[in-house]
Amino acid sequence: MIQHTETAVVCRGVKKVYGEGASSVQALRGVDLEVRSGELLMLVGPSGCGKTTLISVIAGILDPTGGECIVFGENLAAMPQSRRTAFRGKSIGFVFQAYNLLPALSAAENVAVPLLILGQRRAQALQRAQAALEKVGMGDRSHSRPSQLSGGQQQRVAIARALVHDPRLVVCDEPTSALDADTGQRVMSLLREVAIAPGRALVIVTHDSRTFHFADRIARMDDGHIESITDNAAEPASARHAP
Repeated sequence: MIQHTETAVVCRGVKKVYGEGASSVQALRGVDLEVRSGELLMLVGPSGCGKTTLISVIAGILDPTGGECIVFGENLAAMPQSRRTAFRGKSIGFVFQAYNLLPALSAAENVAVPLLILGQRRAQALQRAQAALEKVGMGDRSHSRPSQLSGGQQQRVAIARALVHDPRLVVCDEPTSALDADTGQRVMSLLREVAIAPGRALVIVTHDSRTFHFADRIARMDDGHIESITDNAAEPASARHAP
């Protein structure tokens, strides 16, 4: 088992093929990538280049066809399903582009789901969910169901759900795509705070150039490869985002 004190994620030669034979599609073509603890890494590139597939492999939602992805010293693809589910439930938060909120539950109940899965009592889980909703400006809509919320509001609920259990790794797919400029900046500031906490890391897929300045590093993808990785600024992220 690989152990890292300063590296949250290590991908080596990661490949992902969908389908078989002549109709198969190579989404990832041998990706090498490291995500450092305490950083916000952005993945950018054209649609269809493999960004969402890569973060799904990193989060243990998809298994790679080849290569390996080590998250906090653990190879998720090699774990039994029950252990992988437990590891993801405790250590990883995922913000889906399609939100994936449960329609029959209120905003607070949706946000509380990760805590309930971890065995927390309902009253305490809902209390923490309310606090998480307030952080993303949704405290006054905690009793609303997804059908009663706009796309941007649902996005903020999804972000609160990804953060509520205090995960070590947060993976986001276009977290500001449905948000106006001001709300997007506020949400990114919140995600920035999460990323720089000790022992944490954040990976964001985005096309939103208005948020690029929040990144510590930007990895550019094309055709299933990492084409380049650049440091976003000479000074530390904490200095770039100081009040």
